[in-house]
Amino acid sequence: MRKGQKSKAKEVKVFASATIANLSCGFDILGLALENPGDIVTVRVVENPGVVIKKIIGDHNRLPSDPQKNTAGVAVIEYLNHLNLKEGVEIEIEKNLPLGSGMGSSGASAVAALWGINSLMGNKLTLREMLPFAMEAERVACGSAHADNVAPALFGGLVLIRSYDPLDIVKLPFPENIYVVLIHPHIEIKTEEARKILPEEILLKKAVAQWGNIGGFIAGVYTRDYDLIKRSMVDLIVEPVRGKLIPYFFEAKSIAEKNGAIGCGISGSGPSIFAFCPDQKTAASLSKILKSFYDEKSIGNEVYISKTNNKGPKIIREKIR
Repeated sequence: MRKGQKSKAKEVKVFASATIANLSCGFDILGLALENPGDIVTVRVVENPGVVIKKIIGDHNRLPSDPQKNTAGVAVIEYLNHLNLKEGVEIEIEKNLPLGSGMGSSGASAVAALWGINSLMGNKLTLREMLPFAMEAERVACGSAHADNVAPALFGGLVLIRSYDPLDIVKLPFPENIYVVLIHPHIEIKTEEARKILPEEILLKKAVAQWGNIGGFIAGVYTRDYDLIKRSMVDLIVEPVRGKLIPYFFEAKSIAEKNGAIGCGISGSGPSIFAFCPDQKTAASLSKILKSFYDEKSIGNEVYISKTNNKGPKIIREKIR
């Protein structure tokens, strides 16, 4: 549908995927969208004005149904207010991403809802124009309007947030052959709490080394140089602190690196751990090894294998008037 063309649909169901933020060396400025898993949000236009969260499933009754406190609701409210639209909107949320998992759960719901309302309104806004609304939804979830989850969820693929003020988003290439292993140990780490333990100041020497790693990572994805990517996926600032919050993280990271991973790190604020693998065979083998490792430690877990989602959200069903 062309921008500005009025949609004939009354309801859309949208899928938005999990994301990995930071990617080790790029705290708050790098994020990657995966093909799976993800959240599904249904958005429908109704006669009665206002935004209503009609139903939430899969959250074990933990998410607020107040649209002002729910990321999907906030994203839609921000969108409507920006365009001065008075339509009534109902939202239904199917949570497939665990809460507090480091997999971009709050961002996925916000982005799916935002994609849905923009589609119903005739695609009035571009991706870049919609992004601030998804960021405001993140503020409700964790107290900070960061973009390293919502930007890749919205744009797809690998995203660099070059600047927050002014907001400047750059979509980067990512090697299509890389598979991602994502393991979610069954503990919860709230993003807001995980940010509080970070150092407020860092030594210049350490900052310079980190800048080198970020540059090396970006050069590596452009040139598809797996060895350069591996050498660059070193976090000198955040991982040493947050890694202590995740049971057996450093052991799991060592296991991944010894079993063919290009790199391994904390997904977002954790506790999920991601590993880049050069092919599907390595990813399948590593996923079993990591699962067995956490099973042996009597820590429940889920393991996912995914490629990169380069297209962003997708409409999986629509109902016409």
